[in-house]
This record gives sequence, structure tokens and C-alpha cells, in this order.
Amino acid sequence: MCGIVGYVGTREATPILLEGLKKLEDRGYDSAGIALINGGDAIELRKKSGRLDNLRRHLVNDPARGACGISHTRWATHGPPTDENAHPHTDQSGLLARVHNGVIENYQPLRDGMLARGHTFKSQTDTEVLAHLIGECYEAEAGAGTPETRLIAAVRKALGQITGAYGIAVMHLDAPGFLVGARLGSPLVVGLGKNENFLASDVTAIISHTSRAIYLNDHDLVYLTASDFNIENIEGGTAAYEVSQVEFTAEAAELGDYPHFMLKEIFEQPVSIENAFRGRLSDEEASAKLGGLNLSPSELRDIDRIVLCGCGTAFHAAMVGEYLIETLARIPTEVEISSEFRYRNLPLDKNTLVFTISQSGETIDTLAALREARRKGHRVLGLVNSVGSTIARESDGGVYLHAGPEIGVAATKSFTSQVTTLALLALLLGRMRHLSLAEGRTILEEIRALPDKVRQILTLSDHIKRIAECYLDCPGMLYLGRQFNYPTALEGALKMKEISYIYASGHASAELKHGIIALVSETCPSVFIAPKDTLLEKNISNIEEVKARKGPVIAITTEGCTEMERIADHVIYIPPTLECLSPLLAVIPLQLLSYHFAVAKGCDVDKPRNLAKSVTVE
Repeated sequence: MCGIVGYVGTREATPILLEGLKKLEDRGYDSAGIALINGGDAIELRKKSGRLDNLRRHLVNDPARGACGISHTRWATHGPPTDENAHPHTDQSGLLARVHNGVIENYQPLRDGMLARGHTFKSQTDTEVLAHLIGECYEAEAGAGTPETRLIAAVRKALGQITGAYGIAVMHLDAPGFLVGARLGSPLVVGLGKNENFLASDVTAIISHTSRAIYLNDHDLVYLTASDFNIENIEGGTAAYEVSQVEFTAEAAELGDYPHFMLKEIFEQPVSIENAFRGRLSDEEASAKLGGLNLSPSELRDIDRIVLCGCGTAFHAAMVGEYLIETLARIPTEVEISSEFRYRNLPLDKNTLVFTISQSGETIDTLAALREARRKGHRVLGLVNSVGSTIARESDGGVYLHAGPEIGVAATKSFTSQVTTLALLALLLGRMRHLSLAEGRTILEEIRALPDKVRQILTLSDHIKRIAECYLDCPGMLYLGRQFNYPTALEGALKMKEISYIYASGHASAELKHGIIALVSETCPSVFIAPKDTLLEKNISNIEEVKARKGPVIAITTEGCTEMERIADHVIYIPPTLECLSPLLAVIPLQLLSYHFAVAKGCDVDKPRNLAKSVTVE
């Protein structure tokens, strides 16, 4: 959830570190800091609570120089957002600096022991405890080799004493031009340059300087100089690694002409949806081609049950996937919140296939669900956007979204890419079972038409903005939908509360009379996802019930459904499509509604409070 950037080379590190932190600042954080080695007798440490600009202004007044440094953006776990709790943290001697993503679960007994040994702590964080522990281990290695080998040994020894998750970067004044990194449960990437090398928690931070990356595995330890690197495991043995070519450019992670990343990514969805199905449609077979599943046709036909795991937006995409797979392939499918799956004793027979869904491929609960399913002997496939991510590496196969970098904390294009990919999976499995050639071709035709239909909806952005501005004083909103669009209602409500901080809840429309209707009032608008499908009349009846109680209604329906104008206060039309694909169109107005609402209220949509882009700690 936090951000790490490290640099060792021949250039001034401060601009590189700040640029990297800037690329990560939309992931969510509450303080930032840097530490550099400049050949003097002390580490140059600068850190400030609040946004990155606070640190940048501080560095103008108090510059820090050096060609070797580490930096960090913090998302608070232990201790509030203050200058003292910001990373990097130093050890007792002040000669060692360290940044950390993750949680040290046994930090309190370690802290108590070091207090008894005379240590003084400056912060309330678990991270400072590990910095002191590494420093203590380093001192214990005195006379046992060079400063570099002592630092490596100290990191190994300290990490052997902790319980928890970590992605760390460490440096010591005795070893200028030398960085040590390690990971367990929290992502860390090595970037390889010419006469310079990098460490980062996300490749986006370093893509401006290199496209060659190594995604570390759990229990990996790396040490870097400007000209060399070495990767081992924590115990000291050799570690397997692969140098990957990053598939997107630095420009893809820039704002361009858009005021916010969220709006940019909403408008990128025609392309990201097309990228999700590009090269994966077979007209001859009227089916989809998903070679990355690493399953033969006979193995796919043997599947009796599918479990889809995800968190947040990925969970909502999985819910749409459940409807798709059961409708098109008639395979019993269920959706599990990843954090619940890992702690449940869910009965799974041998022919159950598990899918883990995560944009980043690093979501800690989803990764834990993957490992739990594999531990029980099940085949687990990943559906991720990040090539080289941990879920991609540890799964038995899967599908990449190819959506490009998603910077905004509120997921938009990853949702539609996930649903598109799940539609391809449902089509593939359906054609193996009962879907006719004609039915398959109809679905292919509609999938291919999706990008242009999304472009058509995006032209309504100003219209949706005017609707949003009508409700700026409302204390909350209700989102309601049926069948395929019940998950769409959940996703629309999540987007609204994520970035505008008002109460919003999603519900199945038919549940209205089972308690939800008590929330209906003149100040609480209801957003109905009511396309022209088999349940349109049922949705209209629910809308009438809301209107009878003077509740405002925003309706999203299919072009030509003019009856909605008679009963709804505001109507947003989407192009017609197959019922099973309607969430891919209906969610676009909901994304725009939340975006325009939050902007009009003055909220920072790319940096919503308390949120992080990727949840990498439990």
C-alpha cells in the first residue's frame, strides 16, 4: 500500500526519487521522505507528513544531495501521519536507513527487548523497530567482513527474527553506493539501467528510466551497486529470477490532457476493452481462445465447479462473471471475497477450478486465497493486469487484461477489462457444452461492438455532469439493479463512496421492499440500472414505488425505452446489447456520475482519503 523507490548510480538521486514518488502518489499515502548518502558523516534524511509537495518544498529550503538513496510514501498502520512516523527510519546509531512496506506483527516484543537494551525510539511505527534490529545485527557483525557483507548478513539475521510481511530497502553510511532489498508478501521490483540500478514497489515508479525489470519473489534478497546486482534467497542460497521487458511506456502512465487519472482511465475503456479481447476471438469456432489457461479441452470439459475470488471492484467483476458462466456455460459458479476464502473451510471437490482476480496481481488477500487453494491441491488461475506480478507468477495459468497502467485509486478500466475477460471465459466454456454455433457468433458480434458503444456513452459525459450537479447536497444514494446488473449497482455505489465520501449502497432491486425502502426520501436519490431486458417491468415497478414516496430517481436504461422519461427524474441512455453484456455499458455512466459528483464537491478523486491503490498488507 505504501511506495518505495531506491536509486544507486552516478546521477543526483533526489530528482529521481521524487519523480518515482510522484508516479506512486495516486496510490494513496499520508507522508513522504527520502534518505541519501553523500559521502559525509551522516545520512541526509528529509521527511514530511501530508502530500508529496510538502516534502518537495522542504527540500527546496533544505536540499539533500547524493547518488545513492531510498524514498517512501507511507500509508499509516502503526502511528498517525506525522513527520516522526514518516519513513525512512534510522537505527540507534543513525548510520543505517530503511524504508518498509508491510506490517511487522511481532514488533512490540522486539521493541520491548531493545528498550531494555538501551535503544531510544523516535516514532510509533513497527518499521523503526526493524531498522533498529538490523542496525543491532550489523553491530554484532563487527570485524566479520566488509561493510557490504556485514549489511547483507544483518538484514538476513534480522528478517529471521520477525513475523509479518515486508518489502524493504536498506542502506548504511559505511557502505556508500550499496542498497539491499528484500520481500515477503509485499511487492518489490528491481530496475536495471546503465551504470545505475533501481528498487521500487511498483514498476510505474521507474519506467521513465528503464524498461528492464526483475519482479522479486517472496523470500528473495537483492543487493545493488551502480554497475551490478545479485539476487539470493533470505537463507543465502541462489534464487531464480527473470529479467522482464515492461509492456507499457512511461507516456501511458502520464495524465496527458486530462485533469485526473480517473477521467483519463474512464475514457480509455474503449481501447482497454478491445485489448482484453484482441486476438482472443475465433470466428471459425464461434468461441474464445484463451491459451494462457494451460488447460486442454478435455480438462476444461471436466470442470464441475468454478470459484471466483476477488476484493473490492474485482469482487464485483467476479459477481458478473458468476452470472455469465452460469448463464452461458451452465457450470455452478460461486464468488468468494478473497479475505474470507482463506479462512473458510470451503468444501471443494477435485474438479473445482479457482480463479483469483486482481488488477495489481499483488492484493495480499487474493494472493493468500491462491496459496490456500493450491495448498489443497486445486488448480488456480489468475486474472491480472500486471505482467510479472506475484499472482501471475504463482498461478497455474491465467489471462492478462492488457488494460495498461491504472493509476487512479478508484478502479474503472480494470473492472470492464475483468468483465470482458470473464465473458470470454464463459463463451469458451459455453461453446464446449451447449451453446450453438449461431449463439456463439451472436456473442462474438456483440463483444466486438462494445468499444464503439462505450465511445457513444462517453459523449454523454457533460449530460451526466449536469445530473450529478443536481444532487450535490444529498447525504447518500441508493443503487439498484437486477440479475447481471446487481453487481453493477454494487460497483456504482463503491465508486461514489470511494471518491465523494457520501453514503452509497448497492442492492438487488427486488430487495427494495425488504428493508431498503426505509431509506427512500426526498433527499436520497435512487440510481436504477434498468436496461431493456427480461426484468425491465419489474424494475419499473420498483421505480414507481420509490417515486410514490417522493424519492428522486436517476435511471440508466436502453435507447428507445422512452417510458422511463415518464417516471424518472433523470434518464441516461445506453446502446442496446445482449443482456449478459449490459454491465459493461451500464457501469460507464455510473463511473462518470461519481467522478463529476466528487469533482463538483471539491474532492481529490485521484487521491481519495484513507485509500490505497493496491492493498498489500492484511
